Amino acid sequence: MNKLIYQDLSSFIMPANFRGKPGWFVQLWWLVQALLFKPSPQFLYGWRRFLLRSFGAQVGRGVIIRPSAHFQFPWKVTLGDHCWIGDEVVIYSLGPISIGDNAVVSQRSYLCAGSHDMLDATFTITSHEVMVEAECWLATDVFVGPGVRIGRGAVVGARSSVFKSIPGGKVYAGSPVKMIKDRK
Repeated sequence: MNKLIYQDLSSFIMPANFRGKPGWFVQLWWLVQALLFKPSPQFLYGWRRFLLRSFGAQVGRGVIIRPSAHFQFPWKVTLGDHCWIGDEVVIYSLGPISIGDNAVVSQRSYLCAGSHDMLDATFTITSHEVMVEAECWLATDVFVGPGVRIGRGAVVGARSSVFKSIPGGKVYAGSPVKMIKDRK
């Protein structure tokens, strides 16, 4: 009797240059994030902007980033002018993640730009760009999946999950999100 194999993690291979930087650079960022970024006082927004820029992030003017935010690979991140990144937000930038001008990503939200191919027994890792356009508000604990674009001015309610791109100018809630009303 043949046993069906869904995934064989012993055969997983990280694609060449998937992280976008050499391993030593990735480890250096993780050290800097742990020792200099996260323990920094709340009011040192400029310091955290400086650290992210030093590791290749494109960070606009007046960006507010809480010290407990987590950036996987900052060189794959773009933050527009005056956007806010709340406490314990995870920017899991296996692929590019961009957050537009005046957008808010509230506490404990998770932006995920990567996944695995569940149909491939080697469980190949993939990356897909995530875009949060200008003037959006992701309320607390929102999950945004790989390849999703949140249209300009959209509001996504607390504890919602966004698995497909959504148009701007509307209010959404739920898991998966559903449009609730126009944002006026």
